[in-house]
Amino acid sequence: MQIVQTSSSSGVNAKGTGKTRVADDASAAINGSGSASARSEAPAARSSTASLKRGLSNWDHQLQGEISNAQQTLDYLERSSSQLQALKGELAAKLAARQGREGQVEARVRQFSNTWRQRASASGGTLDAQLSYTSPQAAQQNFSIRGLTMASLQEGPQEVLAFSVGGANQALRSVNIEPGLSESEIVSRFDRALMPSGIGVKLGENGELVFSTSEASWANVRDSLSVRGSGIRYPTGQMSRVRTDAEPAAIAPEEWHTGDTEALRATLQQVVQALAQLQAARSSVSLALAQATGRVARAQPVQVSVSMDTLAENFTEKASQPGYESLLAISSALVGISRERVVALLGLE
Repeated sequence: MQIVQTSSSSGVNAKGTGKTRVADDASAAINGSGSASARSEAPAARSSTASLKRGLSNWDHQLQGEISNAQQTLDYLERSSSQLQALKGELAAKLAARQGREGQVEARVRQFSNTWRQRASASGGTLDAQLSYTSPQAAQQNFSIRGLTMASLQEGPQEVLAFSVGGANQALRSVNIEPGLSESEIVSRFDRALMPSGIGVKLGENGELVFSTSEASWANVRDSLSVRGSGIRYPTGQMSRVRTDAEPAAIAPEEWHTGDTEALRATLQQVVQALAQLQAARSSVSLALAQATGRVARAQPVQVSVSMDTLAENFTEKASQPGYESLLAISSALVGISRERVVALLGLE
């Protein structure tokens, strides 16, 4: 995880002031004592120090999260690839010799199956079941609704479809379907109506309606999504649960079998395909991490080092002296500092 200071931060080398003046003002603010001239500049010093504090606290938390998610997801993908490579080797060896270490292939399959089930938590909820990396957005689950096809929506008379997610007490979301609507108009109407319920709608590659919701919300949507029509596309005219079909995951280790030679060959083929998919995902996440890291570099203020060197020297001098002033300097410096931020800052070296 990296820490990023936004380019909007101010207070260091502000417009209209020189580098030396800012450093001196900040020094005076830390020292808190000195000559009469220093005391006369105290208001300016306090203003400079306040600006610095605002800058230090104005970290780009979203960018921090993106970098952390990318690093976490890369670790998961590398671990998954390593397990599949080991499984591939075991399968190839067993097929070549028609024998192998008893139960080793099955153990490898179970190991990867457990790792695959941990995908959502291990990636911070940013790697979906199709191995698409979605940070900073949460991973999505795509699904279809039985009976809601583009053909059925473009045919027939006008009808208002009312949707409910989460039970009868939830607000209804209505979609007005009428003759002559294009595919894009239908998608747009569904998307606008269902967006407040956390459901997105898009047009699939084959012209079908594709619904999506966050993986965290999928169970609730799957178990509670209901629709009421006017008796045309949904004949009862009453609110009734719809049947949904989730988009299958890119990798399905539960379908890998090892009972005989043919099953071993089929499993080996699926493992090879899964390795290629993991490699493609790693490339995508690595690119996202590189882009986020580039944004870190661009967000760093150019002149921070000059003033910060002086501030560090003054802080060291003040903190080394016993008494209230030392306690004040240390406690002020530690406000908002956590172990994670310190580790991240050290990682910038």
